[in-house]
Amino acid sequence: MADRSVHYTVMTLFPEMIEAGLHTSILGKAEENGILRIDTVNIRDYTENKHKRVDDYPYGGGAGMVMQAEPIWHTYEACFGEMLARGERPRLIYLSPQGRVFDQKMADELSKEDELVFLCGHYEGVDERVLEMIVTDTVSIGDYVLTGGELPAMVMIDAIARLIPGVLGNEASWAEDESFRGDLLEYPQYSRPEEFMGRKVPEVLLSGHHARIEEWRREQSVIRTAKMRPDLLEKAELSEKERNLAKKYLQ
Repeated sequence: MADRSVHYTVMTLFPEMIEAGLHTSILGKAEENGILRIDTVNIRDYTENKHKRVDDYPYGGGAGMVMQAEPIWHTYEACFGEMLARGERPRLIYLSPQGRVFDQKMADELSKEDELVFLCGHYEGVDERVLEMIVTDTVSIGDYVLTGGELPAMVMIDAIARLIPGVLGNEASWAEDESFRGDLLEYPQYSRPEEFMGRKVPEVLLSGHHARIEEWRREQSVIRTAKMRPDLLEKAELSEKERNLAKKYLQ
């Protein structure tokens, strides 16, 4: 039995997207092991009109449609009524390009939460009144616009859940040497065979000398970050030698 069980709820118009994407592979195994539970709730099930409409024209005019407050509120109330009755509320994330940009630091923070809710918007947006009533965090996965919040929700859940002890199985897989931990990208990885189409595995990795291997990996992380994400170097903790190394590879 898992020491800790985490519960995520996704409020969406397209639960089949979430179910197809998150109940398989590593996260699916975490569910089987009782570490993780991911529920999807169809907002359309909580409409009070016979056509199951969840959107309407925006007040003031303009293009597109807006998701209505009422079905979202009813969904929220149905799922968390007992919690609300106790004067509590879940941490609810609204996926929107207007939000704070999701990163590894936020993933670490959210991985400490045992209960998270994700609200997936659609159309031109969501009635502001219900957002004011239920949302605790507005989050974006990048400065671009998608057709809905389902893909961002899946990205966030995958990034957050893999940090929960036991989800990946191998604790070393989520330790301090991952990309974006320590503000550096991860070093290059190699596996068998030792030579592939004339390209050889670096000699140091075959040496068995752990101190040299760690030194090489650190240097490669600095070089790779300088080449691919130089913006990360500004906040990285580097020695003078590492800063000089990075300067050689800055584009």
